[in-house]
Parts: sequence; structure tokens; C-alpha cells
Amino acid sequence: MGRRILNDALRSIVNAEKRGKATVELKPISTVISSFLTIMKYRGYIRNFELFDPHRVGKITVELQGRVNDCQALTYRQDIKVKDIEKYTTFKLPTRQVCSFIAYYIEGAGRLGIGYANVPGYVYRILPKLMLFFDNLYPVKCGYVVISTPDGILDHGEAIRRNVSGQILGYFH
Repeated sequence: MGRRILNDALRSIVNAEKRGKATVELKPISTVISSFLTIMKYRGYIRNFELFDPHRVGKITVELQGRVNDCQALTYRQDIKVKDIEKYTTFKLPTRQVCSFIAYYIEGAGRLGIGYANVPGYVYRILPKLMLFFDNLYPVKCGYVVISTPDGILDHGEAIRRNVSGQILGYFH
């Protein structure tokens, strides 16, 4: 039941972000939701959140920032070891590729009718070197996987740093 409450709250946040709302109200609440939101606030994905009347049904008001693209809770319990956290984050989280921006820049100039002549010449001269450089880089992951550990609820980076394993609660990016 607790995972369903978390998933409903995270889906509400994503839907409000897609509609362009500034705030969203979450009901019912739990301590897991407030810990998840604390991680999102610390990582800069939401501005702030306020907890109202936590002893009864309660509600949380979240001030959105416009950075959340997807946010999901896992409805099944999945244990994860420290050595498998990096592999899981690579599988679940999207990556930012800088090379694709350069390729779209050059292709976009031709498609828009601007012509390749207006693309700066230095881009053509250094393009092979840039492609070799970016192929040797690791892709940058954006987003975080949230894990419930014996040390508390942590994001994947902190769990790796503390060398603790646990159960995956969800992810956001």
C-alpha cells in the first residue's frame, strides 16, 4: 500500500509539471514521501515543500521548479547491491549527449535553408577531433535513483559513497 501512495504522489508532481503549474498538493502523505521530496529539493528538482497536519490525514504542498521530466516509484520491492547500483542507474536514467547537439546544429543549418556556408568553418575543421573526444567520454547521467537503506533514504550517489545497499524506491529526472 505504501508504494502505491508514493507512486500516486510522484505521478501528481509529473502531471502538474506537464501542465505548467507552480504548486501541487499531495494527499495522503507518508514519511517516505517527505524523505523522497527532501532528496528532490536537495538536488534542485523542486523549490520547497510544506507539511501540514502530519498526525491526521495531512497534506504536502510542493512548489515546483519546472525541472522534473519523469518521476516514478517502483511498485515492487527490488533489492540492489552496491556493485549493481551504477548498472541500474545507467539502465534507468537518461543520458545527455553533447555530440548529438553538434550533429543537429550542422544538419539543422541545411534543413532550414540557411546553407552549410553559414555554419562556421571552424566547426567543420574540428568536427572529427570533437567526435573522437566525445566518443572517449562517458555519458553524463541526469537524474537520481532513490534507495531505502539501513542509513535512511538516500540517492544512488550517496549510497555508493557510503557503501550501503537496500531497496529501490523510485527515480526522478
